[in-house]
Amino acid sequence: MRKAAAFTIMLSGMGLFACKENKKSMSAEVKTIKPPVAEQIDTAMTIHGDTRIDKYYWMNDRNDPKVIAYLKAENDYLDTMMESSAGMRKKLYEEMRGRIMETDASVPYLKNGYYYYTRFTQGKEYPVYCRKKGSLESTEEVILDVNVLAAGHDYYQVGGLSVSPDAQWLAYGVDTVSRRQYTIYVKNLQTGEVLPEAIKETSGSAAWASDNKTFFYTVKNPVTLREERILRHVTGTDVRMDKEVFNEKDETFSIDVARSKSGKFIMIQSHSTVSSEYRILDASKPDGVFHVFEPRRRDHLYDIDHKDDKFYIVTNWEAVNFRLMECPQDKTGSSNWKEVIPHRADVLLQGIELFRDHMVLSERKNGLTQLRVINSRTKEDHYLKFEEPAYVASISTNPEFDTKTLRYSYTSMTTPVSTYDYDMDNKKSELRKRQEVLGGYDPKDYVTERLYVTARDGVKVPVSIVYKKGFEKNGRKPLLLYGYGSYGHSIEPSFSSNRLSLLDRGFAYAIAHIRGGEEMGRQWYEDGKLFKKMNTFTDFIDCADYLVKAHYTDSTHLYAMGGSAGGLLMGAVVNMRPTLWNGVIAAVPFVDVVTTMLDESIPLTTGEFDEWGNPKKKEYYDYMKAYSPYDNVKAQVYPNMLVTTGLHDSQVQYWEPAKWVAKLRELKTDKHMLLLHTNMEAGHGGASGRFKSLEDIALQYAFLLGLEGK
Repeated sequence: MRKAAAFTIMLSGMGLFACKENKKSMSAEVKTIKPPVAEQIDTAMTIHGDTRIDKYYWMNDRNDPKVIAYLKAENDYLDTMMESSAGMRKKLYEEMRGRIMETDASVPYLKNGYYYYTRFTQGKEYPVYCRKKGSLESTEEVILDVNVLAAGHDYYQVGGLSVSPDAQWLAYGVDTVSRRQYTIYVKNLQTGEVLPEAIKETSGSAAWASDNKTFFYTVKNPVTLREERILRHVTGTDVRMDKEVFNEKDETFSIDVARSKSGKFIMIQSHSTVSSEYRILDASKPDGVFHVFEPRRRDHLYDIDHKDDKFYIVTNWEAVNFRLMECPQDKTGSSNWKEVIPHRADVLLQGIELFRDHMVLSERKNGLTQLRVINSRTKEDHYLKFEEPAYVASISTNPEFDTKTLRYSYTSMTTPVSTYDYDMDNKKSELRKRQEVLGGYDPKDYVTERLYVTARDGVKVPVSIVYKKGFEKNGRKPLLLYGYGSYGHSIEPSFSSNRLSLLDRGFAYAIAHIRGGEEMGRQWYEDGKLFKKMNTFTDFIDCADYLVKAHYTDSTHLYAMGGSAGGLLMGAVVNMRPTLWNGVIAAVPFVDVVTTMLDESIPLTTGEFDEWGNPKKKEYYDYMKAYSPYDNVKAQVYPNMLVTTGLHDSQVQYWEPAKWVAKLRELKTDKHMLLLHTNMEAGHGGASGRFKSLEDIALQYAFLLGLEGK
């Protein structure tokens, strides 16, 4: 066991924002307040003939009391530095909370004779899950009140709610640590009794068989947290009798299990970054054997769903942007696949929703989502029309098969989240609910734009931006630029009522849709991973440079933010262009890339070799080391920075940001603020509950506003 390091801390009573005249004098105040100083203990790590010295590797032990003391000391330092912003944080919190309709409910959806919905009650943190039988006028049944369950817990998350086909049983997962390790419980919805069996270390979700007593669930590896086994459970029986039906041996794959929309099949999906494979079972034969739908092969991704006597397959087989195929339900191999929708170079096929007489495709073109309705009988098709320059349209909850109504969601950077029901025959939309923003919000007071920035290699990168009317493009206004750019995850230009607290104080907010996401198609993702990862960072910098050149802001008023893999982005760009930003927020940042990807005991590592590369191969090691934020910290000026993490984070371990901050403190040559906040009760997603999480946002916004002297 490595010797735990000690640290020293000296604090004065002076707050961070005691001086508001200008940012230079504000930064100077930091000289009188000494941050925690972590002891340096050299740990040598050698591979490929190259040795890296990690002075802070000792932080990799959340059970060491001295590590916990160090994290708490950093929290104390942050509290002292931001003492004078306490009033602003409280005001921001109350402002954001004041926009929330505290007594609220979702739009009910119909499934198996019941209308299901979620509601919130005044002053309560957690949802209440409810249903009504047959009619919305029927008596409400509360199937789960999370506020009651969460009593006495610092963190409480419910997920994976699944009701049996006969509507009598509820399976649900509970996480009280924020490690995304759920315990599944089963509740009798007739009697209200929760059965004594508790199934631990699962993903939280369950797929019910047709017999209404058997369900399948996913078990996680207790160390790596990889979803690796599927088991079968019969309600009312000892969990120790559960039978394993599948074990995913390939450590680069994770698995999940679900029931097809038709209800006729249980489907196990094995998936990695570049490959997938399904196994299927007749849901009426839960004791049967799962059969492989189409064997996995490298670089082949596919998803399936079932309708009538066919399976429909969304596949990238000879189609980088995916195409749609079909096959008989009893002949599923690719030799039996027939093309339904061909590949299109300019359109990404994201997914499908099946109905009795219709099929709805989710597509992406020019960086924006589109919904395409196809009549299965006439083969006629049409697109729903959306008018704003930047928006998000997505297929919502549609469990019913025999209906001509599509439920979809729509939002933009100025339009609150809206739920619509769309008549696919009459082509008419009915607004069922729009997120109410209390306090008199008027979307006409705000402007949204869609820009296209030419990156250094000539590629056009979309940027979505929003600001309040009256925002002057004079190069002196504050702007927060957000980015992610990994895993093919697209950052959508959606609405946030919390964001109004920045916009109303003169900020513009922009999203750089950089490579590594999938906004512009699958190739957009391929061009931002592995040996092309640098495109992600340079795209973000090029977008920032454009916003300065176009006079939206300048480097003394430009701020950047990203979380998780977006935190890696933040770490890279502050190393590459440290003086471009006045302030940076890195939330739960993945910054120690090489060390993490060499440690296969850490959650997510093995499943991400196809995203980042395997550094046990020298070519990947060398490329990773060239951009890994922790490995590239050097003696130079860095911007003001706020770094956040969670002690129980299962996605990015807390020690990555903690070590990064320690190394930055050691080497940076400036007197700018560097703050680390560790949530000692939560993990990757931050605090649970709809109000508690606002405290984290208030901290971030107060940090930004303080740098602007507000």
